Amino acid sequence: MTKKLKVATVSLAGCFGCHMSFLDIDERLLELIEHIEFDRSPLTDIKTVGECDLGLIEGGLCNAENVEVLRAFRAACKTLVAVGACAINGGLPAQRNHLPLRPLLEAVYPGGVPNDPELPLLLNQVHPIHEVVQVDYSLPGCPPSADAFWQFLTDLMAGRTPRLVPRQMHYD
Repeated sequence: MTKKLKVATVSLAGCFGCHMSFLDIDERLLELIEHIEFDRSPLTDIKTVGECDLGLIEGGLCNAENVEVLRAFRAACKTLVAVGACAINGGLPAQRNHLPLRPLLEAVYPGGVPNDPELPLLLNQVHPIHEVVQVDYSLPGCPPSADAFWQFLTDLMAGRTPRLVPRQMHYD
């Protein structure tokens, strides 16, 4: 039996749409699970990332906790993939980048901006993940289609450089 790829996934500053699209591979998940084992992922509820072959990162970086999690993934994963527009270029969360942070927070929290040490420190701007760590591959889309996930993962499992065709790309 061939060794299974160990895969970890995480959603940082994003909407979780990429994970939902991944689940849309539907019955192909049964075939996939014969070839991969999940480490940290919302699918496993494991909170820390172990040594993995592949890390799939959804979402950009909007706070210090996102940066810490991303760095842990980069250290633990042989191959790191930026999944979706938010991880690749900041996506919708980065639309706040042209606004000063303090007035934005005051507008969102009219009763007073929370100041609790348990809350992660916000970054002044939302960043794509490649600005903090080296990314090996990007899987574009908002979200990437289920077929794009399938093609990407089956290419990697077969030892091929992942390739996508234009019809697999979409931005909802």
